[in-house]
Amino acid sequence: MNTISIIGNSTMRPSCRFLICTKGPVFFKHHHSLTNNLSGNQFNFDKTKRSLACSFRILGFRTIFNEAQKSFCVPNISFGQSRLITGDRRGISVVASVASQFREFSTSVETRVNDKNFERIFVQNGINVKPLVVERIDKDENVLGDEESRLGVLVDDGESVNREDLDGGQGVEIVSTKREESDIEKEAWKLLNDAVVMYCGSPVGTVAANDPGDKMPLNYDQVFVRDFVPSALAFLLRGEGEIVKNFLLHALQLQSWEKTVDCYSPGQGLMPASFKVRTVPLDDNKLEEVLDPDFGESAIGRVAPVDSGLWWIILLRAYGKLTGDYALQERVDVQTGMKLILNLCLADGFDMFPSLLVTDGSCMIDRRMGIHGHPLEIQALFYSALRSSREMLVVNDGSKNLVRAINNRLSALSFHIREYYWVDMRKINEIYRYKTEEYSTEAINKFNIYPEQIPSWLMDWIPEEGGYLIGNLQPAHMDFRFFTLGNLWSVVSSLGTPKQNEAILNMIEAKWDDLVGNMPLKICYPALESEDWRIITGSDPKNTPWSYHNGGSWPTLLWQFTLACMKMGRMELAHKAIALAEKRLQADHWPEYYDTRTGKFIGKQSRLYQTWTVAGFLTSKVLLENPEKAASLFWDEDYDLLEICVCGLNKSGRKRCSRVAAKSQILV
Repeated sequence: MNTISIIGNSTMRPSCRFLICTKGPVFFKHHHSLTNNLSGNQFNFDKTKRSLACSFRILGFRTIFNEAQKSFCVPNISFGQSRLITGDRRGISVVASVASQFREFSTSVETRVNDKNFERIFVQNGINVKPLVVERIDKDENVLGDEESRLGVLVDDGESVNREDLDGGQGVEIVSTKREESDIEKEAWKLLNDAVVMYCGSPVGTVAANDPGDKMPLNYDQVFVRDFVPSALAFLLRGEGEIVKNFLLHALQLQSWEKTVDCYSPGQGLMPASFKVRTVPLDDNKLEEVLDPDFGESAIGRVAPVDSGLWWIILLRAYGKLTGDYALQERVDVQTGMKLILNLCLADGFDMFPSLLVTDGSCMIDRRMGIHGHPLEIQALFYSALRSSREMLVVNDGSKNLVRAINNRLSALSFHIREYYWVDMRKINEIYRYKTEEYSTEAINKFNIYPEQIPSWLMDWIPEEGGYLIGNLQPAHMDFRFFTLGNLWSVVSSLGTPKQNEAILNMIEAKWDDLVGNMPLKICYPALESEDWRIITGSDPKNTPWSYHNGGSWPTLLWQFTLACMKMGRMELAHKAIALAEKRLQADHWPEYYDTRTGKFIGKQSRLYQTWTVAGFLTSKVLLENPEKAASLFWDEDYDLLEICVCGLNKSGRKRCSRVAAKSQILV
């Protein structure tokens, strides 16, 4: 019988294999020999399971779409369509390797190379059909995690393994020098594994917090997109990729695909802030597991999560970089989901700035904190998502206009942030002498910033050496607060110039007591106090001065600080911060955040056993031990973008930078 042998992807049971006949009707053959031989630090898939019907359903979302259409073909939109192509009639067994040189082996029906060598798969079978992914089949039928392969993957348990040479098949003995884990690391891995959420027998994410003593979990028992990123990186860095693939695909299935204008309905392309696995009863005493997404309609303040889609794209890139499984990126449904996010972010509007306009509470700071407008955190994530998308998008007639729009936006955004968000002693002195009410395209004070806006604390606080990117910029308004996530991610993504990136770390080092103190790292500095707190936060009792978002210390920021330090060759700063966290996190039961000006006390409403606190610590430790993996997670300066940078206006309209003028920007 002529067949194509395929392993089902992680949205189905991890051990299921599908056998699809190329001549006859489609049928499925379950094969359970692919058991997960996991180490002690890996989560156990053999948890007690109830009898569950696992058809995919979404609670709270009225539109029911054809799952097969979503998985295998692009909806009826302008940027592409699926097609069915048949090859020769001989049976073909497709084995996708994790090695990056096999990237052309895509499971997408839009495979770009070797079309004649592949049978195209098209399944029409209603909403219960899950997307299929072509995977490798190991000879010994024993799979370690989801991403280990016979081709060049080192088992990270201190044992030697036989690595098969790609060219000649010659065996090479490779020995791992893995150090002994400390007690705190062992506890952290156990807590992270215990936080894993299962859906239909497969891991799909981690809960936000897993405190057994918490009687009112609110939404902390859900899988948050932004919260899962450090957990995903921790798993990926240990070679456990299945949970990350499952998360990416299930979040994609929850994405809003239909354009709506109803109040409190998600817009087209919006990713949920979080989702929860719920068990609902069916007839005949059966139970069904369903995914219940939250697009912000249940959140405090009813704010849509702008950062969820950006984090999803960034994590998709990281998954490919760390596993070599680029086929996932090239799937039609994944490409379509990415394009929908980009179209939502790049939509034309009334804004004149290249930065992304958002409302308060749309990112990690998800309560009213005066960050509405163009907050730095969103711009840094937006820039990173654009750069990630440019790497992953399949370029064809349907996507070339989108790629062009991405390049234009990247160049304009990088210039805008570098030029107008940057402050150091020289720039503050320049703002101090600004003239106002300038009306012309040649104005120096383009946003009509009044010098009186410079706060008194900043004049005494800014160091002679160093600088940072301000938190927000709008007409007649500069938010001079230091926002840690935005600055760190600007370093990681090269949104800042090389000199600016170095200056940001210099400033953190110079102001270590203020920004790090007893627990890394302050989410922002300084805190809003007195009347500013009452007016800007609405007297938020959780965001009192030096607590929660208002100047609280968040250990989860440790992994991003570590990544930024590694990029800039400042590992000593990362080691110093990790050592501080290591002294207290275990004893304090892994809190969500810390209070007071120096981060001395556990936050007054902080959840304990916060998963992204655990994951941030673990990711930081593993990154420092694997600099080659860390290097795949950040971006270097893109000189091509500088050559199309829009640097100003003249009487004739837009003027593009010359090559010399554009590249001079990186010397700022």
